[in-house]
Amino acid sequence: MNEYEPRTGTLAPDIALPDQNGIDHTLVSHRGHWVFLYFYSKDDTPDCIEEACSIRDSFSEFQRFEVSVLGVSPDDVSSHKRFSDKHHLPFTLLSDVHKKAARTYGVISKCETLGTQQGWVMRVSFLIDLMGEIEKIFDDARPDVQVKKVLAYLEQAYAGN
Repeated sequence: MNEYEPRTGTLAPDIALPDQNGIDHTLVSHRGHWVFLYFYSKDDTPDCIEEACSIRDSFSEFQRFEVSVLGVSPDDVSSHKRFSDKHHLPFTLLSDVHKKAARTYGVISKCETLGTQQGWVMRVSFLIDLMGEIEKIFDDARPDVQVKKVLAYLEQAYAGN
């Protein structure tokens, strides 16, 4: 069972995690800016590479909308550093080795394997507004589609202002 069932219009729970350089980040420190918080399962796996590189290739669009991009996975800081350097990622990767943030955001999936519960991190993204509330949840696991959907949503949101 998830500790938290995320919903749009609710305050995004704060997280405190180290990035690929070992620097601690909190979500609350990004208030006043849009945040694209995306969860993924593992560095340097095909779908996760595709998603990260898609974000990298569209990073100027995220910057145009003044969106902070934070990727979260259970990999450790050194794994994130290698992944970020290898693929030239211009955004922050956060290390959630104990899956506390993933549990907090309800993105742990369960699978019976050899009689034990094994949880993996699902590919789910949260767009968090300037006030720290969850604006939109993107749970389409296809890495080639998710970033396009987020940017289209931002384009529409900005066009309405």
